[in-house]
Amino acid sequence: MKGNNVLGVAFANAGDGLLTELTKMRAMASVPVGGRYRMVDFTLSNMVHAGMSRVGMITKSNYRSLMDHVGNGKSWDLARKNGGLSLLPPYSHSEGGVYTGRIDALFDVIDFIASGEEEYVLLCDCDVVSSIDIERVFDFHTEKKADITIVCKQMAIPAGQDSMTMETDGDARILDVKIGEEMEREALVGLDMIVISKALLIQLLKDASSHNHTNFSREIIQKNADRLHIYAYETAEFAVYVDSMQSYYRLNMSLLDRSVRSRLFIRERPVFTKIRDNMPTRYGLGSRVSNSLIADGCVIEGEVENCVLFRDVKVAKGARLKNCILMQATQVGENAQLNYVITDKNVVLGNSRIMTGFETYPVFVQKGAEI
Repeated sequence: MKGNNVLGVAFANAGDGLLTELTKMRAMASVPVGGRYRMVDFTLSNMVHAGMSRVGMITKSNYRSLMDHVGNGKSWDLARKNGGLSLLPPYSHSEGGVYTGRIDALFDVIDFIASGEEEYVLLCDCDVVSSIDIERVFDFHTEKKADITIVCKQMAIPAGQDSMTMETDGDARILDVKIGEEMEREALVGLDMIVISKALLIQLLKDASSHNHTNFSREIIQKNADRLHIYAYETAEFAVYVDSMQSYYRLNMSLLDRSVRSRLFIRERPVFTKIRDNMPTRYGLGSRVSNSLIADGCVIEGEVENCVLFRDVKVAKGARLKNCILMQATQVGENAQLNYVITDKNVVLGNSRIMTGFETYPVFVQKGAEI
C-alpha cells in the first residue's frame, strides 16, 4: 500500500473536554506544544511523511486559530490543486446541526471520503503527540490482509477518556476490545489511529447511521471484533496522550530531555509547522538560562531554569522562572517569581508577583489575563 492511495481524516476537536483550560478558546488540534508547535503538526507531519497527499480535517468548535495555523496546508506540502488539505465544517445532515458523535461526523463528510480515488482511509485524532512511521503501518495492514488496523502502544491506560484497550492473539489479531477501563495498569492502548479500506468504512458508516449509532469505538470496532479481521499494530515509537493539564505539563517538561527530543523529532521525519519570521531571542546582561527551550522573539533579562518559553515571551530584570511553560507573548514583570506555572497567550504578570504550583498541579493563567 502506498501513501498516495490513502485518504487522511483527522478529528480536530478530539479530547477537547479533557483539557478545557486550553481548549476553551481553541480546538485540541491547535493547542501549543514544545515552544513552537501545535498538536496538529504531529498528526499532519506523520501523514505527509507516509506520502499522503489528501487530508480532511473534521472541525467542531473553536477552530478559528486552527484555520489561521494550517492555512492552505503549505507548511506540510498540502497546498495543491488536486487533493491537499481540506477543513470540513461541523454540520450534520441527520440532525441539522453540529454532529453528535464520530459516526455522525464521518457520515456527514461521506461525500468527501468517497470523492477521491484512494482505496484506504487513515483516521487520526489530534490529542496524541507522536512520531510514528505510518508507512510501516500500511505495510502491516497489507501483510495481514486486515479489514481494520489500529495503531497501539503498551502504556498506562489514559485516565478520563474512553480509550480502547486490546487483547490480541499471537498473530496480533484483536480478540477483545474494552472501552473506558479505569484500572490503573498498563495495557495495549489504541492511539486513535486507524487504517481501513474506504469501501468498508462507507459500508459500516451507512449501516451504523441507519441504526442511529454514534459511537465509532463501540458500534464499529468493538461490535465487529469477532466478525472482521481487526489487527493491532504495536509501536514502540514516541506517542503520548494529552488528556489533562498534568499530562500536558509532563509532556512539555519531558522535551527538556535531549533523549526524549531525539525520539520525537527524528531527522528523517521532521515535524513541520507554520513558519513565522521573527527576531532571534535576546539575552540581557546578567540574564541566566539553563535547561530550557526558548523560542524565537523572546527577550530574557532575568533567570530561567527548566522552562519552555514560546515565541515573544518577555522576562524582565530580577524575575526568576523555574519549571514553567509560558505561551506566546507572555510578559513577566521585574522581580516576579514563578514556579510550576503555565500561562496561555498574551498573559501579563506584573512586577514582584509570586506564583507557585506543584509538579502534579501546576498553576494555570488563562489567555489575556493581567495579574
